[in-house]
Amino acid sequence: MTIAISIFLLLGLFFFTVGVIGILRFPDFYSRLHAAGKSDSLAAVLVVIAVALYNLQDFSVGNLLVSIKILLIAVFIYVASPTATHAITKTALVIGVIPWSKGDKKS
Repeated sequence: MTIAISIFLLLGLFFFTVGVIGILRFPDFYSRLHAAGKSDSLAAVLVVIAVALYNLQDFSVGNLLVSIKILLIAVFIYVASPTATHAITKTALVIGVIPWSKGDKKS
């Protein structure tokens, strides 16, 4: 069980790191938001699953119910994060944030 928890935590850390690198390296608001939205959703779900598994190490009915609630939080994150990213992107487009094109210099 400890190995599975460690794997989920390390994978979550990896995807958070990839998201940060994407935010730092991409040239404009839209591509940065894309990197943040995709990687943070997956990373947060992986870390929350690790927390749920860690909670199940001392198995009891109470801990099982808490782990189920934690997994429901993971489902909420997996649904809400891309929805929020889409809403932010749509708002930026409506207010006039211009997407980067290949001829533009990196900002």
